[in-house]
Amino acid sequence: MPKPLILVTSASGKTGLQVSLQLRQQGFPVRAFVRRHDHRSRLLEEAGAELFVGNQYSLSDMRRAMHGVQRAYQCAPTAPNGLHFNAVFAAAAYEAGVEHVVTLSQWLSSVDHPSLFTREVFISDILIAMRPEMTVTTINVGWFADNYLMVLDMAAHLGIFAMPLGDGTVKKNAPPSNADIASVAVGALMDPASHAGKTYRPTGPDLLSPNDIAAAMGRVLGRKVKYQNISENMMLKALKALPPDNYSEAAVSQLKIYADEYRRGTFAVNAPTQDVQKTGGRVPEDFESILRRAVSKRADLKPGFIRTLKAVTGFLKILITSAPNPSAIEASKDFVQLATPEFCQESQFWQHSHRPESPVQIADAAA
Repeated sequence: MPKPLILVTSASGKTGLQVSLQLRQQGFPVRAFVRRHDHRSRLLEEAGAELFVGNQYSLSDMRRAMHGVQRAYQCAPTAPNGLHFNAVFAAAAYEAGVEHVVTLSQWLSSVDHPSLFTREVFISDILIAMRPEMTVTTINVGWFADNYLMVLDMAAHLGIFAMPLGDGTVKKNAPPSNADIASVAVGALMDPASHAGKTYRPTGPDLLSPNDIAAAMGRVLGRKVKYQNISENMMLKALKALPPDNYSEAAVSQLKIYADEYRRGTFAVNAPTQDVQKTGGRVPEDFESILRRAVSKRADLKPGFIRTLKAVTGFLKILITSAPNPSAIEASKDFVQLATPEFCQESQFWQHSHRPESPVQIADAAA
């Protein structure tokens, strides 16, 4: 019997690319939905995936992408209109009679969360589960290992790992690699019968503190790296001065909220898990291995006077940049506001639905 055709949305993204490549390694036909032809789409083509170039927010394009598809990976971009994307996906999946979907949700997903993006994920999870004929597996992912890589340049050339993560000694995250997150999705896509209706939370193998992260960076980069707990305003200044790829102004406004959740210890609740090994069929990568692979692809991280000067110039640019105002951004984008939002560990709903085995104290919230 031929293997079913699987649609992968956001197929050139952090997890979508890995899901596509891993499915191809297992011999599954893949239709990879991408925005444009680039070096990532070439990787997909070389792996034997069928490329579908289009607009994921367009119902007409999504309908065409869904033609003949039996299973799908739903991964909304980290951008405004995520709920619109998921509504388009749900509508097209309904019309196409898709049998099984793996959806990338959030560990933070909660009904009254301060982040509009997170509340939209919560509503999207409801939408995708509304059609009883289609089974769903949910991936509740937390703070990616990839997030720390945004500051590798400063770590390599200035010896500083700077993020607003609170007390450097407290272990607050078990960071998963993109490939490990993808492996859980792939396991569920290959065997829907075993994973239908289930929720998984992929993590790395160990809870790490910010100091642990800095030490790993130092070992990989071959120099001393010190963690610096910066203010949220400094983080926002950095994101404005030296914006990373794929982060819109609206997304930056939400990162402030996610950093707050990090300091509160929300990503440490019930971590680490065994989901990568049990569902993904692989031993989860430790953070240092993830770092070594990333650094091996970055010749620009090697020591050098010009590179250090560039890093110093970038740091000075951050200092003189005015911090964006998240509230003003949300107002200008007409974000829906709640009168009494609740962070995850303030929410009885979230606490119950995530079944914490041992309560994690809210800490460093004001740090």
